[in-house]
Amino acid sequence: MNDTNTPERQVGRRIDRLESRSKVTGTADYTHNVVLPRMLHAKIVRSVHAHARILSIDTSAAAAVPGVFKVVTAQDVMRVIPDPHYGPAFHDQPILAIDKVRHIGEPVAVVLSDDVHIAETAAALVSVEYEVLPAVFDEVQAANNTDVLVHDVLRPAGTFPDLKHLAGRKGTNVALDYRLRHGDVKTAFASAAHVFDHTFRTQQVVHVPLEPMVSIAQPLDRRIIIHTASQSPSFVRLEIARLLGWAENQVQVKTRLLGGGFGAKLYIKLEALAVALALIAHRPVRVALTMEEQFYMVTKHATTFRIRSAVDADGRITARHCEVYWNGGAYADIGPRVTQKSGFTAGGPYDIANLDIDSYQVYTNLPPAGAFRGFGITQVVWAYESQADLIAHKLGMDPVAFRRLNLLENGRPHATGTVLKDAGLRLVLDQVASAMDWDKPLDSGTGTVRRGRGIGLGFKALVAPTTSVATITAGGDGSCTLLISTVEMGQGSDTAMAIVAADVLGLRAEDIRVVNPDTDVTPYDMATLGSRSTFSMGNAVKQAAQDLLDKLRALAQEVGLPFEGTRNISTLLKKKFGMQAGTVVGTGSFVPPYQSPDADGRSPDITPNWMVGGTGIEVEVDTETGQFRIVRMENVVDCGTPLNPKVVQTQITGAAIQQLGATFLEKMEFDAEGQLRNASFSEYKIPGILDLPHQMGYAAVDSQQSTGPFGAKGLGESGCFGVASAMAQAIDDAVGVRIVSLPITPEAVYRALAEQRGEPLANTDSTP
Repeated sequence: MNDTNTPERQVGRRIDRLESRSKVTGTADYTHNVVLPRMLHAKIVRSVHAHARILSIDTSAAAAVPGVFKVVTAQDVMRVIPDPHYGPAFHDQPILAIDKVRHIGEPVAVVLSDDVHIAETAAALVSVEYEVLPAVFDEVQAANNTDVLVHDVLRPAGTFPDLKHLAGRKGTNVALDYRLRHGDVKTAFASAAHVFDHTFRTQQVVHVPLEPMVSIAQPLDRRIIIHTASQSPSFVRLEIARLLGWAENQVQVKTRLLGGGFGAKLYIKLEALAVALALIAHRPVRVALTMEEQFYMVTKHATTFRIRSAVDADGRITARHCEVYWNGGAYADIGPRVTQKSGFTAGGPYDIANLDIDSYQVYTNLPPAGAFRGFGITQVVWAYESQADLIAHKLGMDPVAFRRLNLLENGRPHATGTVLKDAGLRLVLDQVASAMDWDKPLDSGTGTVRRGRGIGLGFKALVAPTTSVATITAGGDGSCTLLISTVEMGQGSDTAMAIVAADVLGLRAEDIRVVNPDTDVTPYDMATLGSRSTFSMGNAVKQAAQDLLDKLRALAQEVGLPFEGTRNISTLLKKKFGMQAGTVVGTGSFVPPYQSPDADGRSPDITPNWMVGGTGIEVEVDTETGQFRIVRMENVVDCGTPLNPKVVQTQITGAAIQQLGATFLEKMEFDAEGQLRNASFSEYKIPGILDLPHQMGYAAVDSQQSTGPFGAKGLGESGCFGVASAMAQAIDDAVGVRIVSLPITPEAVYRALAEQRGEPLANTDSTP
């Protein structure tokens, strides 16, 4: 492993997270704690219409309030940033609305004051006159109807290699259409023994990290410091520098611990607004959202997924056509990447000889949608696994046997042309089935409360191409400091990276200090997203630690002393400098292989690894009321070699619990005008302790990612993949009704039961 004969391997140790003590003692450092001299507070005036032209903005009453420093509109912003449009895929989102608004809640003006309460009071006095325009809310309607265009012009950002081809469809609301063509679908359908055609829908939900979004911009002389709760500090620096026309070294981004992110705090969110306000005011400005305001910032895509499958007499899927519409809301954010990366997995983890996929990112007049834990995978798994159950039922096959028959095996090419490697699909499926005692009969009951069970299996391609760079330094006393821009937001990344470095260097993970991201200090990392950090940054950290060892070995040869790994760093440096002094620096970088897909969506190297997750659920359903209770849940993932087994349980169960919320509780409720009706925790419910199964199991299969650091790959999302479809199948197994739209509520079950009895109920839902 290394030259130090380490007495204990760090990989596989059960280690408390490095930041855990500071969190439980209240000394943990968050951006919300930052207070700067002369700092102003910002309160945002938001649009009350989903689509409208701005005719006038009257700020006089607000400006007259004692204590108000300034009221800012887009015209003020454009004096310091002439083209204030940003975004990772398209430069389509203005810092403040220019000429028109595209969703309710869009920022139109900002009030600045030393006192946040004065700013809030004054913001209510800003008067905006609008000319209301027709709006579109449904993703399928928006994609196929050009009567209402959310954007007239699209400007691709061109920042990321995998999105450089973006152009959008002119004169439509389609920002990206990804297509995959594999085999001859038409011929296979014509000769199929069975054809299945279903449509599944998911709803718009929101991340609601318990630490709301916050950014503070601090202007200096031709420099600016941004203190921000961000998952992507390197991208923030790059994008702010672009907006200002400055060099990157004039923009410093500092990120502390995050109180959750789940994709909400990626790319640019509040940072551009904070910077513009600080440059206008010539003072530090703090922009902090309330919990309610987060509902208007970024959400999870609602989807409509039509899936058609051809199946032969033996139960093999011979062809499949997938048509997925993603509701991207008013601004693209990173939705085009979700559409592409999750789009090419929409056929499922199955060996299908003929597969066509059409995946559309669509603009609507709802709040923007972007990255969310699972990165679109939960939406497509919901559809393809729900249909797998329906096919198995129709053919009289056991659902697990149907999946085993059709699984894509390692060594076989995925429909994209990329060969499946190191993916524990069969291992995960078999272990879930074993944990659920699938081969034993289930007592379904005979009374009004019936029992049922279901299994769901999903996989995810790691995002590529990306870049991660790491630096590790050894000081004069031999202590080591790891500098990375991976953001610790509760997932245990600091600890995982310390484990990797320590294992190489022959140290304990607890002895490695990990520096919070600071773009003046820590090197580039694309972002903390998509479970990429363990694999991508882990490989960079491993290289950096090895580079440090190599330099120490060279130093030992230079000063004529034996090399003893990290145990004699102090001795080596004292011999070279004559005192406790000097620094030895190791660096490493990692860019996974990637080949852009061709016109048919195919590539021999579309992802560096596959993450796999499966879930089994057993429920009780009351046939008289539709109420249901989760009796138990079993979650199994393939994460390669677990770096820190102590974090595996929390990562798996945390992902599963979050997806449980989207499965049976959470839904952003919009009225017919696009007004959100439940933007608070009093009305928007996330899972609480009483919503969880009494019995919740977790496991990671015995697997290894051959290209990962010490065989590891990410697991932060894998636990959420199969939850929703397993729940739907368990209810179907119990009472014989299949729910095809999320969330699965007791009302939805009751309505389905009533329809089953021939007593359908009137639908009163007015959601657009």
